[in-house]
Amino acid sequence: MAERRLRVADLVRMTDISKSTLHRIYNDDTTRIEFDTLSKLCNVLEVTPGDILKYVPDELGEDDSLEE
Repeated sequence: MAERRLRVADLVRMTDISKSTLHRIYNDDTTRIEFDTLSKLCNVLEVTPGDILKYVPDELGEDDSLEE
């Protein structure tokens, strides 16, 4: 957004995504994103999902297991 000098309000108009959803994404205050939302953002910003998302693995706790 910064590279394109866009504000959240600009993206609301361009994507029809709600202001509250975009604010949560912008402020990294979300736990999931709908595919439709991701697609709209990628199209408007002309990027791929990998440009927007970053995978951060959870740390396994003592009670967590990788076994099935």
